[in-house]
Amino acid sequence: MSAQTSVQAAAPTLAPSFDEQFVPTRRTATVGRVEITDVSKSYGPHTVLRDVSLAIEPGEVVVLIGPSGSGKSTLLRTINHLETVDRGSITVDGQYIGYELKGDRLHELREAEILRRRTQVGLVFQNFNLFPHLTALENIVEAPIALRRQGRAEARELAKALLARVGLADKADHYPRQLSGGQQQRVAIARALALSPKVLLFDEPTSALDPELVGEVLDVIRGLARDGTTLVVVTHEIGFAREVADRVVFLDHGEIVEQGTPAQVLLNPKQPRTRDFLAKVL
Repeated sequence: MSAQTSVQAAAPTLAPSFDEQFVPTRRTATVGRVEITDVSKSYGPHTVLRDVSLAIEPGEVVVLIGPSGSGKSTLLRTINHLETVDRGSITVDGQYIGYELKGDRLHELREAEILRRRTQVGLVFQNFNLFPHLTALENIVEAPIALRRQGRAEARELAKALLARVGLADKADHYPRQLSGGQQQRVAIARALALSPKVLLFDEPTSALDPELVGEVLDVIRGLARDGTTLVVVTHEIGFAREVADRVVFLDHGEIVEQGTPAQVLLNPKQPRTRDFLAKVL
């Protein structure tokens, strides 16, 4: 696998307005730059990603939209090396997550080193993936102890603070079965935050929720955006993308068809494929 050096051009120029779009005040971020360069991925004869390049700045909120099978989730999973790539490269603050560069070639790291570097990139799954036999607090405590060698007492205090941050301070001793879907997803977000990641990835975080529970999860993600966390979100919540995203990226058949501000992509798309997709989902 050859190391890649080209970088995609910067995002399109900001549109002047967006229907009274809410723009939250954010903290300035200095870490969490993601650079995806010429990434391709295939499963047998089926190409899932085709020469995808995308640069995400520290603190930027990028929302990936597109039809099912367009490569959104696969692209998300390549960022923290849950999926390997066939060609191209991905770095977070200049560091490869699953590889090291030797000469002009990338070589996959040993599993222990991959796990260590992966702590920089948190991933929140659509189906929560909580351990059913552990309480909310215990679900959060395990990763800092195992991956950061944190003491149990310190990890418990961190877990309590994170549960409070996502509005679940009173649910620390509840098991997943005792929590609603929205509460379970908020625990999953707190668990991802326990490793202090530079980048946080969300793979359709509200798709498994009842409609009345979607808002509480989106509120937590809005708070993370205000805190200056670099976020990459795969979602079908177009209204949420309009409100929170700095940039919307539309993918189809494994390629970036169009990207820009929410105003540009969602209100005035240039590409016929983007217009067709939005006409069906709005």
